[in-house]
Amino acid sequence: MAKKRRPQTKAATPLPGDGAIPVVGAREPCPCGSGRRYKACHGRQGSHAVAELVQRPFESLPGEADWVALRELVPAATVELTLKGGLPEGVPSVTLATVLPMAWPALRRDNGAVLLGLQNDIASGDISRDLADTLQRALVAEPGTPVGSARPDLDGPRLQDLLDPDAPFEPVVHTGFEFWIENAENATGEVAASLERANAAAIPTAKLASVAGAYWCHTPEKNHLRWVMTHPEEQLLDALARLHAAGASSLGEGTRLVGSFRAHGLTVPVWDLPVDTDAAEVEKPAAAFAERLATALADSSPLTAEERRARSGLTSRQVTLN
Repeated sequence: MAKKRRPQTKAATPLPGDGAIPVVGAREPCPCGSGRRYKACHGRQGSHAVAELVQRPFESLPGEADWVALRELVPAATVELTLKGGLPEGVPSVTLATVLPMAWPALRRDNGAVLLGLQNDIASGDISRDLADTLQRALVAEPGTPVGSARPDLDGPRLQDLLDPDAPFEPVVHTGFEFWIENAENATGEVAASLERANAAAIPTAKLASVAGAYWCHTPEKNHLRWVMTHPEEQLLDALARLHAAGASSLGEGTRLVGSFRAHGLTVPVWDLPVDTDAAEVEKPAAAFAERLATALADSSPLTAEERRARSGLTSRQVTLN
């Protein structure tokens, strides 16, 4: 049976020149003059561009490992951000926060200070562009108001365009979310109750000082060390396999390298620790492990059969977070 042919429709008059195609409703005729709906024509190109995932959105920012940790692993932390060219008039500070009340993307305080939330859903495939768009809107928002989510301009800036690349990135890990409000110690009523609920759900976490990107956390069953590393994944897995096969992958008695996360283009090895091991006790073992890892990373010889088995085991215990 022959297919029915769709009736031919007269195409709209094409737009003159090679200018940009305006954005219209998804079901409206595409302004390019093709005769198709916008969502099936140039709207499809825009949707694809928005959805395209940037594998390492925080690459080239100072503290890339800490950006990933704060996005995926740390409940409560803040970082003071430095903008290129300094702060706008009326904005005394810009602070990155893991999460904000009501999951707001950003908040402009009564005094003009800006809080930028990191652990939010994003509208595009590039967290850096989403955060930059939110930051720009927060800088001009009315003091005392939250900033909602929005789809960023595909040609808009990224964080790498807005932040000073030479400024330090120094996370401060908090035991709770008192940084949400000024004078939190005087909070009463629903505000105090909301803080109490949020604090009760936060896993105790601490940042190690001896190595970069490593965070200790406490859970009821056991403690963990989660260490975000910026080395190329394949090279890092080879190095971890060499150490694991040699019995040198632990952080001391009762500890064990159990696997890794993959997050935003980086690998995050995870160790189980005894429940009575606090963050301070992991500092020296972590520094010693970093030295062993550097040696293993420099080894480019083929993996032995035992090392290949160790690598296969580590790979099978990887969990992707994003």
